[in-house]
Amino acid sequence: MSTSERRKFLKLAGVGAALAASASAADVSTAGAPDGAIFDVRKFGAAGDGKTVDTAAINKTIDAAASAAGGTVYFPAGSYLSFSIHLKSNIALHLDRGATVIGAETPAGGSGGYDLPEPNQWDHYQDFGHRHFHNSLIWGEGLENVSILGPGRIWGKGLSKGYGPGPNVKQPGVGNKSISLKNCHNVLLRDFSILQGGWFGILATGVDNFTIDNLTVDTNRDGMDIDCCRNVRVSNCTVNSPWDDGICPKSSYALGYPRATEMVTITNCFVTGGYELGTVLDGTYKVIDPAVRIPRTGRIKMGTESNGGFKNITISNCVFEKCGGLALETVDGAILEDVSISNITMRDITNSPIFLRLGSRMRGPEGRPMGVLRRVIISNVVCSNSRSRFGCIISGIPGHYIEDVKLSDMYLQFEGGGTKEDAALQAPEKENGYPEPTMFGTLPDSGFFIRHVKNIDIGNVEISSEKPDQRPPFVLDDVQGAEFLRIKTPQTAGVPAFALNNVSNFSVYRSKPVADTQLDHAAEKKL
Repeated sequence: MSTSERRKFLKLAGVGAALAASASAADVSTAGAPDGAIFDVRKFGAAGDGKTVDTAAINKTIDAAASAAGGTVYFPAGSYLSFSIHLKSNIALHLDRGATVIGAETPAGGSGGYDLPEPNQWDHYQDFGHRHFHNSLIWGEGLENVSILGPGRIWGKGLSKGYGPGPNVKQPGVGNKSISLKNCHNVLLRDFSILQGGWFGILATGVDNFTIDNLTVDTNRDGMDIDCCRNVRVSNCTVNSPWDDGICPKSSYALGYPRATEMVTITNCFVTGGYELGTVLDGTYKVIDPAVRIPRTGRIKMGTESNGGFKNITISNCVFEKCGGLALETVDGAILEDVSISNITMRDITNSPIFLRLGSRMRGPEGRPMGVLRRVIISNVVCSNSRSRFGCIISGIPGHYIEDVKLSDMYLQFEGGGTKEDAALQAPEKENGYPEPTMFGTLPDSGFFIRHVKNIDIGNVEISSEKPDQRPPFVLDDVQGAEFLRIKTPQTAGVPAFALNNVSNFSVYRSKPVADTQLDHAAEKKL
């Protein structure tokens, strides 16, 4: 390498390193030409004044970068009003400190605005928001090597949240997602924030080799949906989403065929549904008035869309507060298997801390076989101050069992207050119902409701109750193979620890207040 070539290399390397470190505008203000692979949106006509609609200038900048075989589209500090921004391959959007891309308000009369939702012949198998991608603030389809980098912000101010008052998402010119990606690979989202993201802060469908790192999403519906994606890393994210789910792997039929979401890790994240919109971002953490929204959502959930299934997934080191609990659901004929969840803390949970559901909603093409839910390990969970009367729920349907579940090392504190009448309830099956912990109504247990399950092991688990509860901590119905070791439950006079109905190969050891017991079969028994 000649001296001049070496100097040029070092110069370019220095620019790249500065961007990676979230460079200031001064660092790159002279790099607006293609020679530096930095394309400043202001130099292509963007005003960034919060009043001018900058859509054309932003897309012109992206086109210029794409024509130069790729580069960084740079947003210096400013407020950039925009409608649909079209991502392209080999492009990075870099939002500097003080830079905000703002979803513009849809024009009155339905002319102009966001791109129209594209046709999708498979639209009847999932909700409107899941089956269209172009009606978004930032979108890309069939792309590779795409990044959106912070530390700036995306504010979906003019987007529809998809329900209630406000624009109808089916009207022309209405956008309903902050970021939408379809059939892409090698995608990186890092270090920015989303405020008021619309129906989805992030919707990624069919995206492979996908990294989401260090995002803060403070939004009015789903935080991030990871749909039919492979090799995904979600880390170090904060999501406040009181009105819907926080981090949500899905596997819809929006691509026209069933595709599993697989090889996924979710780690070091905080999910909540308890704070007013924007107050996690501004650091004030204002708790939502219970009269405004109870129960809150904000959780990590696999499902509800579950045509392709979920495989080879880990969730670790995550914090839940003032939201729903973990939910693993397959109800549309897919396989959910090989899931490991560990090191989870929960406070002020508004429904079931752990919800595993195999159902038969079967929203998809006819002829699909029933789904399977198997090989799930959940360990090291602390749940305190659970503010509902729901315990943990693990429920298949008659003839189709959840299989091979291991739960260990948990402390679960429930509100309690169940009555003898509650303990006598027979929970409905609701085989094809929408899967939610509330779907069965009040349940007859105070800790775990386990039904239509094969091979479940529960060890080193303590259940406590703030109020006396007349329901058994464990209710088992149609269970084949259940082993309990070192279980602690509240001791309430006249209330058994276990209520068994049609249970075979049952054992409990070294548990209080139950003596060691082994049963080949129990048609109906209380311990």
